Amino acid sequence: MRAPLRWVLWDVKDTLLKVRSSVGEQYCKEAERMGLSLSPVEVDAAFRQVYRQYSNRYPNYGIRQGLDGQSWWRGVVRDTLSQCGVQESALLNTVANNLYHNFCSADNWEVFPDSKKALESCSSLGLKLGVVSNFDNRLEAILHVCGLLSYFSFLITSEEAGVAKPSPAIFNQALQKCGVPADSVAHIGDHYVNDYLTSRSMGIHGFLLERHKDDQLDVPQEHRLSSLDELPSRLQQHMN
Repeated sequence: MRAPLRWVLWDVKDTLLKVRSSVGEQYCKEAERMGLSLSPVEVDAAFRQVYRQYSNRYPNYGIRQGLDGQSWWRGVVRDTLSQCGVQESALLNTVANNLYHNFCSADNWEVFPDSKKALESCSSLGLKLGVVSNFDNRLEAILHVCGLLSYFSFLITSEEAGVAKPSPAIFNQALQKCGVPADSVAHIGDHYVNDYLTSRSMGIHGFLLERHKDDQLDVPQEHRLSSLDELPSRLQQHMN
């Protein structure tokens, strides 16, 4: 006999909220305040390259190499702007510091229209909610300014956990906090490997949120969500 559902775990970025404008636009806006004129398209391209390099060289914010989220992101900003011709060290440091703190502001994030309603519906069904996110330690502040923090009983970020999805270890930490077996837990996220495959491999009821549908993925229809509006009825099927 299967255990009834008790908890719902959530990914955050691109599941509940997204960056409001492109990284290039946001970096250029801050650089402009310092008297620099840069191209958002050029900055976006440099950022993608630098972000990939840092993710490969210093995975999960470089925790194991003695870095943390703040020093990691400051490095990404400095190297991105250096590639775009900004060389003055003090200027790079100032822009990097400002941008790190800017991303704690609600102005930089957009909550999806279906997010709050879905969280409220889950709570009203008597389900407890937690977060499992490959995010740095700013996540609590960001969820707070976006009006979402109060829905969650706990947050686990990969920076705090010292391990990132798709490692099962971060989900194990979440299951310990839930205090129930994996089949009493659901997980909602937008990433096929990090969210869907990993949670399913552990016996968690993983659902893949596809705001932009991808028919190439091998996911049964009953595990797919095109919107969070579909979630409560799916969860109710596992509650009895």
